[in-house]
Amino acid sequence: MSYFAAAVVRDDSGWTAAEVSLRGATDVEEVADRLRDVDPEADLSLLFVEADDAYLVILRLDEGEDLRIFGSDSAYAEESRMGAMLVGDLKTSVTGLDDVDEPRPSGGSGDDDNEQPAVDPEADPVGEADLLTDLGISAQRLLALCGHEGMLPADVTAEVCQLLGCGDEVEELREV
Repeated sequence: MSYFAAAVVRDDSGWTAAEVSLRGATDVEEVADRLRDVDPEADLSLLFVEADDAYLVILRLDEGEDLRIFGSDSAYAEESRMGAMLVGDLKTSVTGLDDVDEPRPSGGSGDDDNEQPAVDPEADPVGEADLLTDLGISAQRLLALCGHEGMLPADVTAEVCQLLGCGDEVEELREV
């Protein structure tokens, strides 16, 4: 299974991006250690792991602590050893949908209070979809991006990073 792992870290001077190798990692804590190693003094560290143009996992560390994880589809855990390592221990439902006031995408009928984010009906997102809310990307928006027809994990990463202000840094990694 092929993958691309891009870390973006923020400190007082702004965002920096670096590619991270996950080869040989044995568990998610070791992956978090590799993310910490990008910049041990970073205020915020994010790792975007894209696998086989099908799956996206986002890991977040605040000041090197409190690992939070979101996976676009729990099937990734069944598809590969890396998927099992990153999202295998996550609950089967996403968290963070109840405490966000942003309007949810509407299907055009029914009660808006009961509408769910527009996600791929085949996908089963796992983890903390609200891990980027304080950065301006709500759980609903992240889920909608992941579930938008035709959006590849690389497209979601690019969109999220553009919204965060580190899109150019991640694009430079792809061009190398």
